[in-house]
Amino acid sequence: MELTTTQASCPTAVVNAPADVVWGLLTEPAGWGDFFDVRITRVQPTGPAAVGQRIYGESGPRLLHLKFEFEYLAIDADHYRLILNVRLPFGITVREDLNCVPLQRNQCRVNYRCDFGFPKGWRGAVARLAMYRERDAGPVDSLSRLKRAAERRHQPTALVDAGQRGH
Repeated sequence: MELTTTQASCPTAVVNAPADVVWGLLTEPAGWGDFFDVRITRVQPTGPAAVGQRIYGESGPRLLHLKFEFEYLAIDADHYRLILNVRLPFGITVREDLNCVPLQRNQCRVNYRCDFGFPKGWRGAVARLAMYRERDAGPVDSLSRLKRAAERRHQPTALVDAGQRGH
């Protein structure tokens, strides 16, 4: 089946947490269900992110079980960058390219590029129509969830650091 990329969504966000905190969330796929809108069902092989690792999950109402498959294609820990392929229902694919750029000691910018691919023909037209709102809203929501999770994870550390400087 030949795919045609029809849209790219490229949200970005400034996160009030170090890049290491965001990176830790992105590279522990078994924990993605704690903040992304996905229920992780299996990580193969288990453990932290590795090129070729596959993550299986579901989203949507529990009765519907929309299945997802993620695969790490590239991981550059030195530059906080990773690339994933995502397979969604109805033949939809997404190439995700994320990176974290340190801005200050406790702040980074996360860039998230999603290139959506749809099957050709009527199946692709139906899939594009079904995903019309999600092509932008989905990546923005995922990035927003990642931002909140990173800031929550970092907050106790920031409070301890501030307390130590006050003494």
